[in-house]
Amino acid sequence: MAPLVSHARGLAEEALRPRDPQRLHEHLSSAQQIDTLSAIQRAFSAPADTRRPWRTQLETLGLDPARIACDRLHLRFQPHWAPDSVCRRHASTATVALHRDTWGCNLYAQTNCWAPVYPDSAGRTVALYPALWSRPLKNSSATFDMPALLERSAAGGRTAVDADQAIPHLQEAVDPAEARPVQVPPATPVAFSGAHAHAGVGDDTGLTRISFETRTVWRDDLLAGGSAPNVDGHAPWAAPGLFRMLDDRMPLNEVPGCARTVRRDDWALAATVGLQAR
Repeated sequence: MAPLVSHARGLAEEALRPRDPQRLHEHLSSAQQIDTLSAIQRAFSAPADTRRPWRTQLETLGLDPARIACDRLHLRFQPHWAPDSVCRRHASTATVALHRDTWGCNLYAQTNCWAPVYPDSAGRTVALYPALWSRPLKNSSATFDMPALLERSAAGGRTAVDADQAIPHLQEAVDPAEARPVQVPPATPVAFSGAHAHAGVGDDTGLTRISFETRTVWRDDLLAGGSAPNVDGHAPWAAPGLFRMLDDRMPLNEVPGCARTVRRDDWALAATVGLQAR
């Protein structure tokens, strides 16, 4: 992960020079943060300069690029905010609320990868909730409309969808003591299932949290029906089109020949039949 994290640091430090990226909140207003950080995120996500070290990282782990699909590579900024402050819930800077990724995407073979770009701490990181792995949680996934969200984002750009609209929501109280903040050195990858409940930790540490994240789907898991259990997901749509095969960049949905978003039951059949033919 070191080359990828070095690349991320270089982009952030060049864009924010001469200021320390971890102290950007001391120099940029909320609106300036949104504009500046959105531009850095776009510069990180798209180019081959980012994808190349990520592919190398996966190959080093023995993963075949022809058998794995990846979501976009995302550089997340979570600026320091005082506990009583109010800020716009923009996707580029918001603290992500507790959720399971599977509430929205319906891909239970998904694995998430997260790593800090600069040193993290218990108050400046992501938190996992292992005790909730098999505990159903009341949530809004049943009414989550992934096709509509993607259409709105395509028409208006990422600013058309804020952080609260981008994911289904928890609809019950969870004891904060159940959170397990992740603390690892920079460039240390942490992998966990997309079905794991997780959330951003509200950052009032005086430094901005900068981290890398992406999601992957292993083709063989889809073929074998291998996946995490669905304990509380009710979203009507699956979103395979969020992922692309690592070797040839083909959208995952085109492998079995279905739409970018597809009814959940239809995706289960399409994945099994279509991916076997690849």
